[in-house]
Amino acid sequence: MSLINTTIKPFTATAFHNGDFKQVTEKDLLGKWSVVVFYPADFTFVCPTELGDLADNYDTFQKMGVEVYGVSTDTHFTHKAWHDTSDTIRKIKYPLIGDPTGALTRNFDVMIEEEGLALRGTFVINPEGQIKLCEIHDNGIGRDAKELLRKVQAAQYVASHPGEVCPAKWTPGAETLTPSLNLVGKI
Repeated sequence: MSLINTTIKPFTATAFHNGDFKQVTEKDLLGKWSVVVFYPADFTFVCPTELGDLADNYDTFQKMGVEVYGVSTDTHFTHKAWHDTSDTIRKIKYPLIGDPTGALTRNFDVMIEEEGLALRGTFVINPEGQIKLCEIHDNGIGRDAKELLRKVQAAQYVASHPGEVCPAKWTPGAETLTPSLNLVGKI
């Protein structure tokens, strides 16, 4: 079963954020757009490139009213240790959620049970708590924050313009489509 248009399940977790530990629940994701990015583990190879790319684009996400959350099955203590030892991770201003029990990772169907690690899962959640985008990658394939930004912009546009859809490679200001019988076979 797809997670698209389902409501996020309740959870409670601890995050490392801005030099502190803080509790995060599903309620923190309500009332604004959220991006939840699962990754396998701290102190690895592809993960810091992705998280650093998100950090480099975090201000743009914030201007769009979007909060970003990074999640792995590491603890919040491990997130702090990684932050303290890595220049790339040190620049992160969004919460890094620890999920050592795997409960949150299982809620989003990205747990690799045999390894106790998460797949690279990306989820865009609307202010009502519904999942609007779900992408899951093999752990050898890194993600691109700019492409994610474009997809969030499209999701926000579609949410605020009922009856319109965004075609491939759509960017803000580009033409959208209004599905109708007249478009069938004409695109």
